[in-house]
Amino acid sequence: MFTRRAFVLSTLALAACTAEAQVRPVPRGADPGLVPQRTANWLAWVEGYKPRARSAGIDAGVIDRAFARAGYLAGVVERDRNQTEFKRSFEDYLQLVASEERVRLGREAFARQRSKLEAIEARHGVPAEVVAAIWGVESRYGERRGDIGVVSATSTLAYDGRRGSFFEKQLTAALRILQRGDTTPDRLVGSWAGAMGHTQFIPTSYQAYAVDFDGDGRRDIWSDDPSDALASTAAYLERSGWRRGERWGGETGSGGLQPDPGGPRFATGRNFGVIKRYNNSDSYALAVGYLSDRIAGAGPLEASFGPDRYGLTLAERQELQRRLGAAGFDAGKPDGVIGTGTREAIEAAQRSLGVAVTGDPSPALLRALGG
Repeated sequence: MFTRRAFVLSTLALAACTAEAQVRPVPRGADPGLVPQRTANWLAWVEGYKPRARSAGIDAGVIDRAFARAGYLAGVVERDRNQTEFKRSFEDYLQLVASEERVRLGREAFARQRSKLEAIEARHGVPAEVVAAIWGVESRYGERRGDIGVVSATSTLAYDGRRGSFFEKQLTAALRILQRGDTTPDRLVGSWAGAMGHTQFIPTSYQAYAVDFDGDGRRDIWSDDPSDALASTAAYLERSGWRRGERWGGETGSGGLQPDPGGPRFATGRNFGVIKRYNNSDSYALAVGYLSDRIAGAGPLEASFGPDRYGLTLAERQELQRRLGAAGFDAGKPDGVIGTGTREAIEAAQRSLGVAVTGDPSPALLRALGG
């Protein structure tokens, strides 16, 4: 029986844990919002969740080990609540996930993993270059797999997020991964929203589709060896209805899908819709298809995008970023994508020039900076 005395003692224990966590030093260079904090309210939520996890078949020992070093992540909640509603153009999206650099890296990664990718294609029927393209879009070929504890992230969002029920399901699925022995609590890491490994599976998708391609008894999508992750992605697409021998689509001169007014048009087939099962976005599926073609040796798009809504082409936006940097206003990498850093640099330049501070690029600003 849970008596009042037991409640008081447990509350004191929670407070002690909270105080200890709050004075723990933050590692050098770490984002304080992503350092787990064992706050009283989060700990109380965890205690309420544990019986639900046990009723779902998770062993008590697995639960205790999973939460031993987990905690509330304020930075995850901030990211969840401040996701931008700004919709990027397809041209910008391609520059971010399928740039010439991403193509070059993709061809190099494909060459390194060719035998595995071809074996995966033979088993699951999904072209090796399509699997490689998803790998490139999701984690830059394994470079950006995420290092945030999945138990901390999903429990934080289940307790204090906008979609508590969804993230509690992800948390329970994450505990099932630990119970099965596919990885350990310390290696169960991913993005701030709990997406994991080389191809960013959420825990429930992992449970449904992940495979042990290398035969070591574990479905290890976190390892430096991407074999299980790439095969799991192919299995996902196969079970989602991928048709062997059919293309996803391709660039066309007329008709079809045109994501940016005046830009390239694309014919799409059934397998385009299968890619969207991985991420339900036209831009995502087009980028994966385009990148897969480029990895396989195809050239750039034939049609141009033309000037953007500010009257600047991609080359002019890149030149603007270079000139901002040369003038002492850090606009970051000159990729032609006008994001937060570039807008801040533009605002600083506009203030120094004594013109209206809008943060918007323009032909006039390009000329004023030396054009």
